[in-house]
Amino acid sequence: MKVDGGVGVDSSLEGIGERARAQEEQGYDGLWVPETNHDAFTMLPLMAQTTDDVELGTSIVVGFARNPMSLAYSANDIQLLSKGRFILGLGSQIKPHITRRFSMEWSKPAARMREMVLATKAIWNSWNTGEKLDFRGDFYQHTLMNPLFHPGENPHGAPRVAIAGVGELMTEVAGEVADVFLGHGFATEKYMREVTIPALGRGADRAGRSVDDIAISGTPFIVTGSNEEEMAVATKGTKQQIAFYGSTPAYRPVLECHGWGELQTELNQMSKEGRWEEMGELIDDDILHAFAVVAEIDDLAPEILRRFDDIIDRISFYAAYQFDPTRWLAIMHDLKQ
Repeated sequence: MKVDGGVGVDSSLEGIGERARAQEEQGYDGLWVPETNHDAFTMLPLMAQTTDDVELGTSIVVGFARNPMSLAYSANDIQLLSKGRFILGLGSQIKPHITRRFSMEWSKPAARMREMVLATKAIWNSWNTGEKLDFRGDFYQHTLMNPLFHPGENPHGAPRVAIAGVGELMTEVAGEVADVFLGHGFATEKYMREVTIPALGRGADRAGRSVDDIAISGTPFIVTGSNEEEMAVATKGTKQQIAFYGSTPAYRPVLECHGWGELQTELNQMSKEGRWEEMGELIDDDILHAFAVVAEIDDLAPEILRRFDDIIDRISFYAAYQFDPTRWLAIMHDLKQ
Protein backbone atom coordinates (compact mmCIF):
# COMPACT_ATOMS: atom_id res chain seq x y z
CA MET A 1 0.00 0.00 0.00
CA LYS A 2 1.36 3.41 -0.98
CA VAL A 3 1.07 6.14 1.64
CA ASP A 4 0.53 9.71 0.49
CA GLY A 5 1.00 13.07 2.11
CA GLY A 6 0.36 16.48 0.68
CA VAL A 7 -0.61 20.06 1.19
CA GLY A 8 -3.41 21.00 3.58
CA VAL A 9 -6.39 23.08 2.55
CA ASP A 10 -5.10 26.08 4.51
CA SER A 11 -1.46 25.89 3.38
CA SER A 12 0.33 28.99 2.15
CA LEU A 13 2.46 29.24 -0.95
CA GLU A 14 5.46 30.37 1.08
CA GLY A 15 7.88 27.51 1.64
CA ILE A 16 5.71 24.97 -0.20
CA GLY A 17 8.67 23.59 -2.13
CA GLU A 18 10.65 22.98 1.04
CA ARG A 19 7.68 21.28 2.69
CA ALA A 20 7.29 19.01 -0.34
CA ARG A 21 10.98 18.06 -0.24
CA ALA A 22 10.73 17.29 3.47
CA GLN A 23 7.79 14.93 2.89
CA GLU A 24 9.64 13.18 0.09
CA GLU A 25 12.62 12.66 2.40
CA GLN A 26 10.27 11.28 5.06
CA GLY A 27 9.23 8.52 2.67
CA TYR A 28 5.81 9.47 1.33
CA ASP A 29 5.00 7.91 -2.02
CA GLY A 30 2.83 10.74 -3.32
CA LEU A 31 1.86 14.30 -2.49
CA TRP A 32 -1.65 15.54 -3.25
CA VAL A 33 -2.63 19.17 -3.63
CA PRO A 34 -6.20 20.46 -3.14
CA GLU A 35 -7.82 23.38 -4.92
CA THR A 36 -9.19 25.57 -2.17
CA ASN A 37 -7.70 29.02 -1.51
CA HIS A 38 -4.87 28.60 -4.05
CA ASP A 39 -4.68 27.33 -7.61
CA ALA A 40 -3.29 23.80 -7.54
CA PHE A 41 -1.54 24.42 -10.85
CA THR A 42 0.42 27.21 -9.16
CA MET A 43 1.51 25.08 -6.21
CA LEU A 44 2.62 21.98 -8.11
CA PRO A 45 5.42 23.53 -10.20
CA LEU A 46 6.97 24.83 -6.99
CA MET A 47 6.83 21.31 -5.55
CA ALA A 48 8.11 19.66 -8.72
CA GLN A 49 11.26 21.76 -8.71
CA THR A 50 12.28 20.72 -5.17
CA THR A 51 11.50 17.00 -5.37
CA ASP A 52 12.94 14.13 -7.42
CA ASP A 53 10.93 10.93 -7.08
CA VAL A 54 7.67 11.47 -5.19
CA GLU A 55 4.46 11.39 -7.26
CA LEU A 56 2.56 14.66 -7.46
CA GLY A 57 -1.17 14.93 -7.97
CA THR A 58 -4.22 17.15 -7.66
CA SER A 59 -6.90 16.02 -5.25
CA ILE A 60 -8.68 17.63 -6.80
CA VAL A 61 -8.88 20.40 -9.37
CA VAL A 62 -12.40 21.35 -10.37
CA GLY A 63 -12.75 20.02 -13.88
CA PHE A 64 -15.88 21.90 -14.83
CA ALA A 65 -14.29 25.23 -13.91
CA ARG A 66 -12.03 24.68 -16.92
CA ASN A 67 -12.09 23.16 -20.39
CA PRO A 68 -10.10 20.23 -21.80
CA MET A 69 -7.61 22.46 -23.62
CA SER A 70 -6.73 24.48 -20.53
CA LEU A 71 -6.41 21.26 -18.51
CA ALA A 72 -4.23 19.70 -21.18
CA TYR A 73 -1.77 22.61 -21.21
CA SER A 74 -1.51 22.89 -17.41
CA ALA A 75 -1.11 19.16 -16.86
CA ASN A 76 1.37 18.78 -19.70
CA ASP A 77 3.56 21.54 -18.24
CA ILE A 78 3.60 19.94 -14.80
CA GLN A 79 4.34 16.55 -16.36
CA LEU A 80 7.38 18.16 -17.99
CA LEU A 81 8.54 19.90 -14.82
CA SER A 82 8.10 16.78 -12.69
CA LYS A 83 9.71 14.50 -15.29
CA GLY A 84 6.68 12.24 -15.55
CA ARG A 85 5.49 12.19 -11.94
CA PHE A 86 2.17 14.00 -12.33
CA ILE A 87 -1.37 12.65 -11.80
CA LEU A 88 -4.17 14.95 -12.96
CA GLY A 89 -6.90 14.43 -10.37
CA LEU A 90 -10.30 15.81 -11.41
CA GLY A 91 -13.51 16.33 -9.50
CA SER A 92 -16.89 17.65 -10.58
CA GLN A 93 -17.69 19.73 -7.46
CA ILE A 94 -21.40 20.44 -6.99
CA LYS A 95 -23.74 22.59 -9.04
CA PRO A 96 -23.80 25.76 -6.83
CA HIS A 97 -20.01 26.07 -7.01
CA ILE A 98 -19.89 25.52 -10.77
CA THR A 99 -22.70 27.91 -11.62
CA ARG A 100 -22.37 30.54 -8.87
CA ARG A 101 -18.66 30.53 -7.94
CA PHE A 102 -17.14 29.77 -11.34
CA SER A 103 -20.03 30.96 -13.56
CA MET A 104 -19.75 27.85 -15.72
CA GLU A 105 -22.29 25.46 -17.16
CA TRP A 106 -23.58 22.47 -15.20
CA SER A 107 -25.25 19.50 -16.87
CA LYS A 108 -25.00 15.71 -16.75
CA PRO A 109 -21.85 15.66 -14.58
CA ALA A 110 -20.91 12.02 -15.14
CA ALA A 111 -21.30 12.19 -18.91
CA ARG A 112 -19.52 15.55 -19.02
CA MET A 113 -16.61 14.25 -16.93
CA ARG A 114 -16.23 11.23 -19.19
CA GLU A 115 -16.05 13.44 -22.24
CA MET A 116 -13.74 15.95 -20.54
CA VAL A 117 -11.20 13.21 -19.85
CA LEU A 118 -11.48 11.74 -23.34
CA ALA A 119 -11.07 15.19 -24.90
CA THR A 120 -8.05 15.98 -22.76
CA LYS A 121 -6.46 12.66 -23.67
CA ALA A 122 -7.18 13.33 -27.35
CA ILE A 123 -5.32 16.64 -27.10
CA TRP A 124 -2.32 14.99 -25.44
CA ASN A 125 -2.38 12.28 -28.08
CA SER A 126 -2.28 14.85 -30.88
CA TRP A 127 0.75 16.51 -29.28
CA ASN A 128 2.59 13.25 -28.65
CA THR A 129 1.86 11.47 -31.93
CA GLY A 130 1.41 14.28 -34.43
CA GLU A 131 -2.10 13.10 -35.28
CA LYS A 132 -4.57 15.76 -36.34
CA LEU A 133 -6.69 17.00 -33.46
CA ASP A 134 -10.28 16.12 -34.23
CA PHE A 135 -12.35 15.58 -31.10
CA ARG A 136 -16.10 16.06 -31.52
CA GLY A 137 -18.31 15.34 -28.54
CA ASP A 138 -21.61 16.43 -27.06
CA PHE A 139 -20.01 18.92 -24.65
CA TYR A 140 -16.58 19.66 -26.13
CA GLN A 141 -15.20 20.05 -29.63
CA HIS A 142 -11.47 20.46 -30.27
CA THR A 143 -10.49 20.61 -33.93
CA LEU A 144 -7.86 23.37 -34.15
CA MET A 145 -4.17 23.10 -33.20
CA ASN A 146 -1.85 25.47 -35.07
CA PRO A 147 1.95 24.97 -34.88
CA LEU A 148 2.33 28.14 -32.80
CA PHE A 149 0.26 26.61 -30.01
CA HIS A 150 1.63 23.06 -30.25
CA PRO A 151 3.94 22.29 -27.28
CA GLY A 152 5.53 19.31 -28.99
CA GLU A 153 5.90 15.76 -27.80
CA ASN A 154 6.28 15.30 -24.06
CA PRO A 155 9.31 13.04 -23.45
CA HIS A 156 7.59 11.67 -20.34
CA GLY A 157 4.33 10.86 -22.08
CA ALA A 158 0.89 11.96 -21.02
CA PRO A 159 0.01 12.38 -17.34
CA ARG A 160 -2.10 9.81 -15.60
CA VAL A 161 -5.68 10.84 -14.87
CA ALA A 162 -7.58 10.37 -11.61
CA ILE A 163 -11.29 10.96 -11.04
CA ALA A 164 -12.89 11.58 -7.67
CA GLY A 165 -16.31 10.17 -7.07
CA VAL A 166 -18.90 8.96 -4.58
CA GLY A 167 -21.99 8.24 -6.67
CA GLU A 168 -22.20 5.18 -8.89
CA LEU A 169 -22.36 7.01 -12.22
CA MET A 170 -19.19 9.05 -11.64
CA THR A 171 -17.46 5.96 -10.26
CA GLU A 172 -18.35 4.03 -13.41
CA VAL A 173 -16.81 6.83 -15.47
CA ALA A 174 -13.62 6.50 -13.44
CA GLY A 175 -13.59 2.78 -14.14
CA GLU A 176 -13.94 3.46 -17.84
CA VAL A 177 -11.48 6.32 -18.49
CA ALA A 178 -9.27 6.97 -15.43
CA ASP A 179 -6.01 5.51 -14.21
CA VAL A 180 -6.75 6.26 -10.55
CA PHE A 181 -9.98 6.48 -8.57
CA LEU A 182 -9.94 9.01 -5.74
CA GLY A 183 -12.19 7.74 -2.99
CA HIS A 184 -13.91 10.24 -0.70
CA GLY A 185 -13.40 10.27 3.05
CA PHE A 186 -17.16 9.88 3.43
CA ALA A 187 -17.10 6.49 1.68
CA THR A 188 -17.17 3.71 4.26
CA GLU A 189 -15.55 0.31 3.91
CA LYS A 190 -19.00 -1.25 3.39
CA TYR A 191 -19.90 1.30 0.72
CA MET A 192 -16.60 0.77 -1.09
CA ARG A 193 -17.01 -3.00 -1.14
CA GLU A 194 -20.70 -3.08 -2.06
CA VAL A 195 -21.04 -0.01 -4.30
CA THR A 196 -17.73 1.56 -5.33
CA ILE A 197 -15.77 -1.46 -6.52
CA PRO A 198 -18.70 -3.00 -8.47
CA ALA A 199 -19.29 0.39 -10.14
CA LEU A 200 -15.61 0.64 -11.09
CA GLY A 201 -15.88 -2.84 -12.52
CA ARG A 202 -18.89 -1.94 -14.68
CA GLY A 203 -17.02 1.03 -16.09
CA ALA A 204 -13.90 -1.03 -16.69
CA ASP A 205 -15.95 -3.65 -18.53
CA ARG A 206 -17.24 -1.00 -20.95
CA ALA A 207 -13.65 -0.07 -21.79
CA GLY A 208 -12.56 -3.68 -22.19
CA ARG A 209 -10.30 -3.69 -19.17
CA SER A 210 -10.24 -4.93 -15.58
CA VAL A 211 -10.94 -3.13 -12.33
CA ASP A 212 -7.40 -4.15 -11.42
CA ASP A 213 -6.21 -1.63 -14.01
CA ILE A 214 -7.47 1.24 -11.82
CA ALA A 215 -5.53 2.20 -8.71
CA ILE A 216 -7.86 3.00 -5.81
CA SER A 217 -6.85 5.79 -3.48
CA GLY A 218 -8.62 5.80 -0.12
CA THR A 219 -8.90 8.65 2.36
CA PRO A 220 -10.52 7.21 5.48
CA PHE A 221 -11.19 9.32 8.53
CA ILE A 222 -8.63 8.59 11.21
CA VAL A 223 -9.41 8.88 14.93
CA THR A 224 -6.26 8.41 16.95
CA GLY A 225 -4.20 9.65 19.85
CA SER A 226 -1.94 8.41 22.59
CA ASN A 227 -4.29 9.04 25.55
CA GLU A 228 -7.97 9.49 26.39
CA GLU A 229 -7.86 13.26 26.04
CA GLU A 230 -6.38 13.12 22.55
CA MET A 231 -8.83 10.42 21.51
CA ALA A 232 -11.75 12.51 22.77
CA VAL A 233 -10.62 15.54 20.76
CA ALA A 234 -10.19 13.39 17.65
CA THR A 235 -13.59 11.78 18.13
CA LYS A 236 -15.42 15.10 18.48
CA GLY A 237 -13.75 16.66 15.45
CA THR A 238 -14.41 13.62 13.30
CA LYS A 239 -18.07 13.38 14.30
CA GLN A 240 -18.50 17.03 13.34
CA GLN A 241 -16.95 16.41 9.93
CA ILE A 242 -19.03 13.29 9.29
CA ALA A 243 -22.15 15.29 10.14
CA PHE A 244 -21.11 18.08 7.77
CA TYR A 245 -20.70 15.67 4.86
CA GLY A 246 -23.79 13.75 5.86
CA SER A 247 -25.94 16.85 5.42
CA THR A 248 -25.11 16.94 1.69
CA PRO A 249 -27.83 15.34 -0.48
CA ALA A 250 -25.27 13.96 -2.95
CA TYR A 251 -23.78 11.78 -0.21
CA ARG A 252 -27.07 10.32 0.98
CA PRO A 253 -26.47 6.98 -0.81
CA VAL A 254 -23.56 6.25 1.53
CA LEU A 255 -25.82 6.62 4.56
CA GLU A 256 -28.56 4.62 2.85
CA CYS A 257 -26.09 1.79 2.32
CA HIS A 258 -26.08 1.44 6.12
CA GLY A 259 -29.80 2.08 6.61
CA TRP A 260 -29.21 5.63 7.87
CA GLY A 261 -30.82 7.55 5.02
CA GLU A 262 -33.17 9.57 7.22
CA LEU A 263 -30.17 10.92 9.12
CA GLN A 264 -29.24 12.89 6.00
CA THR A 265 -32.65 14.59 5.99
CA GLU A 266 -32.24 15.62 9.61
CA LEU A 267 -28.66 16.81 9.19
CA ASN A 268 -29.57 18.80 6.09
CA GLN A 269 -32.36 20.61 7.92
CA MET A 270 -30.10 21.38 10.86
CA SER A 271 -27.42 22.75 8.52
CA LYS A 272 -29.96 25.15 7.01
CA GLU A 273 -30.75 26.34 10.54
CA GLY A 274 -27.04 26.85 11.31
CA ARG A 275 -27.04 24.21 14.07
CA TRP A 276 -23.55 22.98 13.18
CA GLU A 277 -22.43 22.08 16.70
CA GLU A 278 -25.55 20.04 17.40
CA MET A 279 -25.18 18.09 14.16
CA GLY A 280 -22.14 16.25 15.47
CA GLU A 281 -24.16 14.95 18.41
CA LEU A 282 -26.27 12.87 16.00
CA ILE A 283 -23.23 10.83 14.99
CA ASP A 284 -23.20 7.92 17.42
CA ASP A 285 -20.33 5.49 17.91
CA ASP A 286 -21.70 2.98 15.38
CA ILE A 287 -21.69 5.65 12.68
CA LEU A 288 -18.26 6.88 13.77
CA HIS A 289 -16.72 3.42 13.52
CA ALA A 290 -18.32 2.84 10.11
CA PHE A 291 -16.73 5.98 8.67
CA ALA A 292 -13.48 6.17 10.65
CA VAL A 293 -10.61 3.94 11.63
CA VAL A 294 -10.58 4.37 15.41
CA ALA A 295 -7.47 3.18 17.25
CA GLU A 296 -4.67 4.45 19.43
CA ILE A 297 -1.49 5.27 17.54
CA ASP A 298 0.29 1.96 18.16
CA ASP A 299 -2.71 -0.03 16.91
CA LEU A 300 -3.66 2.16 13.98
CA ALA A 301 -1.64 0.62 11.12
CA PRO A 302 -2.85 -2.96 11.76
CA GLU A 303 -6.45 -1.74 11.89
CA ILE A 304 -6.09 0.17 8.61
CA LEU A 305 -4.62 -2.90 6.93
CA ARG A 306 -7.31 -5.19 8.33
CA ARG A 307 -10.05 -3.05 6.84
CA PHE A 308 -8.57 -1.76 3.61
CA ASP A 309 -5.49 -3.70 2.52
CA ASP A 310 -7.36 -5.74 -0.08
CA ILE A 311 -9.41 -2.88 -1.57
CA ILE A 312 -7.18 0.21 -1.78
CA ASP A 313 -3.78 0.66 -3.36
CA ARG A 314 -2.81 3.92 -1.72
CA ILE A 315 -3.98 5.85 1.32
CA SER A 316 -4.09 9.40 2.61
CA PHE A 317 -4.92 10.13 6.23
CA TYR A 318 -8.02 12.28 6.90
CA ALA A 319 -7.77 13.87 10.35
CA ALA A 320 -10.57 16.35 11.10
CA TYR A 321 -8.68 17.81 14.06
CA GLN A 322 -5.26 19.22 14.91
CA PHE A 323 -2.63 16.50 14.96
CA ASP A 324 1.15 16.76 14.82
CA PRO A 325 2.01 15.64 11.26
CA THR A 326 5.32 14.13 12.36
CA ARG A 327 3.35 11.54 14.34
CA TRP A 328 2.01 10.09 11.10
CA LEU A 329 5.51 8.99 10.15
CA ALA A 330 5.63 5.89 12.34
CA ILE A 331 2.16 4.92 11.11
CA MET A 332 3.26 5.42 7.51
CA HIS A 333 6.33 3.23 7.93
CA ASP A 334 4.24 0.51 9.61
CA LEU A 335 1.87 0.48 6.62
CA LYS A 336 4.74 0.22 4.12
CA GLN A 337 6.56 -2.67 5.83
